[in-house]
Amino acid sequence: MNPRRAALIVAGAALCVVLSFANTRARGGVFIADLRGKAVAARDLAGGSGVDLAFRDRYGWLTRHPVLSGGRGLDAATRTRVAAAVASVPGIGGVSWASEAGDRASSLHCQDDVERILETRTIRFGEASTRLDPSSERLLDEVARSLRPCVGSIIAVTGHTDAGGVAKVNVALSQARAEAVRSALVARGIPGEGLRATGVGAAKPVPGLDPRDPANRRIEFSVLYSAPVKPTPIDTPGPE
Repeated sequence: MNPRRAALIVAGAALCVVLSFANTRARGGVFIADLRGKAVAARDLAGGSGVDLAFRDRYGWLTRHPVLSGGRGLDAATRTRVAAAVASVPGIGGVSWASEAGDRASSLHCQDDVERILETRTIRFGEASTRLDPSSERLLDEVARSLRPCVGSIIAVTGHTDAGGVAKVNVALSQARAEAVRSALVARGIPGEGLRATGVGAAKPVPGLDPRDPANRRIEFSVLYSAPVKPTPIDTPGPE
């Protein structure tokens, strides 16, 4: 191919990319402005008019994951309600609270907080039972407090067993125990629509442990930001 012609083709392709990017940024701004308006209305309806909503990440890019800040005079129940209301706006991909020390997003730290709580303690049940041991009630109080800032995200509750016994029975038992923990969290104010209970039996032992080790009997939590059902212009650049 003629070098001059090849250079023109490359330049043309680069120009198309630049124009497409600029068009996406422009349309993205309109989309986010509309999303912000709906989020502000939801925030106010939930009683959080003092809460600020930032729709830019720390690099200045527009985002569908607003960072909530302020509202320090609000009680925990109101803050939870505000976060859930904003997260329920169609198009919002998840919310986070800014750290108390400033406007840097703390990413909620729910996952880390819960794992830290469960590092040395275990949610216990009666022998071969789905009944929560009374000694675990206070522990579940702590877990619920750590998960409250993440309301609006999907929170997976996964039950595990060791490899002793019948595999199908272990799966059923782990599922029932995960459901019991889910119910306990709902009773502590965590919205049930964001909680997903799953039992995997002995399929995923703790790394480095013998599958039959009783330490594999555990409940794990995974915090996953929710995603919109349909793609939005800010996520999928190009013609509508």
